[in-house]
Amino acid sequence: MASSIGIDSTGRRDDEWSQCLQLVADNQDREAFSRLFGHFAPLIKAFAINGSALAAAHAEELVQEVMIKVWQKASAFNPHKAAASTWIYTIARNCRTDMYRRLQKFDTPLSADDIWPDSETDTEELFTAVQQKRDEAKVRDMLQQLPHEQSLILTKVYMEGKSHSEVSEELDLPLGTVKSRVRLAMKKLQLTAERH
Repeated sequence: MASSIGIDSTGRRDDEWSQCLQLVADNQDREAFSRLFGHFAPLIKAFAINGSALAAAHAEELVQEVMIKVWQKASAFNPHKAAASTWIYTIARNCRTDMYRRLQKFDTPLSADDIWPDSETDTEELFTAVQQKRDEAKVRDMLQQLPHEQSLILTKVYMEGKSHSEVSEELDLPLGTVKSRVRLAMKKLQLTAERH
């Protein structure tokens, strides 16, 4: 294969990368694609990182995205119009622009007004929500300290909102057993809460 950029008698480029792209387009040639990948992947990564805010992880992702498109769209490459490198860098530039747009969707800047409550009522609601989350975490932690059968029944009754008889049916236990386990578990939870 020719290693320098040249144009044959038909006006078609005959450099190595154009020929590789042609082999990928015509035969889905994996070896030709491997050579393209080996040459262009580090260049695309450098292109992604240099002078941009993309992190290394995003640059790697961009390389993968570009090279997948090169594989999929190789048949769209026209060696009469452009060099393989120009064609690949055009794909890279478009993919990088798309990636910036995707990343900016999740990078919405917040101002203090966005998170600061508007009124005293909002402050109270915020405080109540935070306190409720803490209480839920504390209850979950205390439930884990109970024997499994008691923890399971309390979860079904108080967190899933099921009646004693529904739990009795679901777990195939006598109703009296369910009620006594609820009483025992509540007593243990009360003692645990008093110790903290």
